[in-house]
Amino acid sequence: MGSTSAQTNEGLGRRDLIKRSAAIGLISVPTVGFLSACASSDSGGNGKVEKGTKSDKNPLGVNESAPLDFVLFDGGFGQQYAKDAIKVYETNYPKATVKFTPTQKITTTLQPRFNGGTPPDLIDNSGAEQMDMGVLVGQKQLADLTPLLDAPSIDDPSKKVRDTLRPGIVEMGQFDGEQCWILNYAYTVYGVWYSQKLLDSLDAKYPETWDEMLAVCEKAKKKGIAAWTYAGKHPYYVPFSLYPMIGKVGGREVLDAIDNLEPKAWEHPAVKACFEAYYELVQKGYILKGTPGLDHIQSQTAWTEGKALFIPNGSWVENEAAKTMPADFGLAVSGPTGLDASDKMPFGTIWAAGGEPFIVPAKAKNAEGGMEQLRIMLSEASSKNFTQSVKSLTALNGGTDGIELSPGLKSGVAALEKAGQNVVNPRLQDWYVALQKEKIGVAGIGEMMAGRATPAETIKKIQKFADEAAKDSSIKHYKHQ
Repeated sequence: MGSTSAQTNEGLGRRDLIKRSAAIGLISVPTVGFLSACASSDSGGNGKVEKGTKSDKNPLGVNESAPLDFVLFDGGFGQQYAKDAIKVYETNYPKATVKFTPTQKITTTLQPRFNGGTPPDLIDNSGAEQMDMGVLVGQKQLADLTPLLDAPSIDDPSKKVRDTLRPGIVEMGQFDGEQCWILNYAYTVYGVWYSQKLLDSLDAKYPETWDEMLAVCEKAKKKGIAAWTYAGKHPYYVPFSLYPMIGKVGGREVLDAIDNLEPKAWEHPAVKACFEAYYELVQKGYILKGTPGLDHIQSQTAWTEGKALFIPNGSWVENEAAKTMPADFGLAVSGPTGLDASDKMPFGTIWAAGGEPFIVPAKAKNAEGGMEQLRIMLSEASSKNFTQSVKSLTALNGGTDGIELSPGLKSGVAALEKAGQNVVNPRLQDWYVALQKEKIGVAGIGEMMAGRATPAETIKKIQKFADEAAKDSSIKHYKHQ
């Protein structure tokens, strides 16, 4: 999963299934199409462009006159950061032309091109119609980005690009072995987002234990404020705070077992305890009325309007909800509230990881150009431009010196500092997209949070989904190394 949401004028969310009834058609069917077509397609294309001459200024051997074809997901991060980076590419390679295509319909736009053997050179594979990463990797449709990682960085040629990246970025691009297939450009802090101003008005501090959480929720309820809301139509947002809570309570190994599709992984006592805690929010009326029918934009708007205190989300929310967020909102984020002192990991444990996944197709005509564009984007100048314009960190480790950080970004950086080494990174959302979104998210957690299923029923259903995925020979399976 990437890190942005689709523009509100399209009415689609970044991780939007669009409509539950159409989810299979828009996500699963194109994925199956990829499996069959990509496996058999030998057609298309006029071949790759000739490589250029490698030099200190051109370490990847880019063909300086070859066109570059760049498709970007046009979501909450917008287009400008990419356009600015393209200008640098065009300055460095004035003989080259760049075809830039922003779209919210990644699969619809690109499936025919992949199937025909004529994919673009660089893709921001994000949004509601994100192509399934596990399928793309399993069918060998992506170029290994190791040449990019081993190339000298733009700011300090004595350092490789890989040595300038935040912890976990390279690992997130690896699925099985040392090859790196994906470069997640944004760095997302997931957690519980809230208004510090609203929390202060309740004379409360962010709760560290679940008893404290329930007390804050009751305070809010008495003031006519719902404690929680979430993207009810896209309930796979709930794990942004629920999964790290499971890791906090039971330890990283619980999340690893879930990612590995291990038998009975979802039956772990930590999963049961956290599901029951979230279900308690439903039973006690602490969820904003009507939340199950809200999409991500509607729930965020209700939240910024002060109708709800907490929302599970990612750091893209600051930019995405900017139009409705009051100037004195005091946007803040925290790692999940735990159960009690028996938790395996300390308060402050948080989910933070790369997002906004960029890929270079294996059949790209100008793969070197695609990687060079990414190398430019990973410069300090491009990184700062992104951070300043969209209020999000990038994969570059640093790049914030001299920047006036926005409230949410400042809070995210502080949360990362508090977490230290206690950062978790569940991989279900990029290893098994359909399982995480459609089944665990919508059919499982969504039903529980809407009050239509108990935690026990939900865990049983989700474990069944995971077991089916584990036994499905058409799916490439991945495991933590």
